[in-house]
Amino acid sequence: MIKVVLDTNIIVSSMFWELGNPHKIVELAIDNKIKVFTSLEILQELEKILKRDFKEPEDIIDRQVGLVLEFSDVIKPKVKINVIKEDPDDNKILECAVSSGADFMVTGDKHLLNLKNFGNIKIIKAREFLDIINK
Repeated sequence: MIKVVLDTNIIVSSMFWELGNPHKIVELAIDNKIKVFTSLEILQELEKILKRDFKEPEDIIDRQVGLVLEFSDVIKPKVKINVIKEDPDDNKILECAVSSGADFMVTGDKHLLNLKNFGNIKIIKAREFLDIINK
């Protein structure tokens, strides 16, 4: 099964735009067609963004995080990575991808997308991922 790490921006997009590509990727995870990995640090960032940027109440945030937990395996990254100097917060996504042995990282973040690959991990946008999966 294809192993994937979804950046926080993809998870947030999947929650608010049900017709978008990020939501289609989450549906693949829910249907057990892909295996999604996340970390406590990614989930904490998700909570922070839902609160700060979307002004979501605590009960909705808890429900959203609970939904992510239903289709994701939470891992504790075994490595520390400091590759993204412009936005060090992005390194937590790389740490999760490396530690989980992910095949893909799906993101909309230009700092991560500029890498294109990290080791054996392909770093791509949601549309590209769906094109690969649906071949």
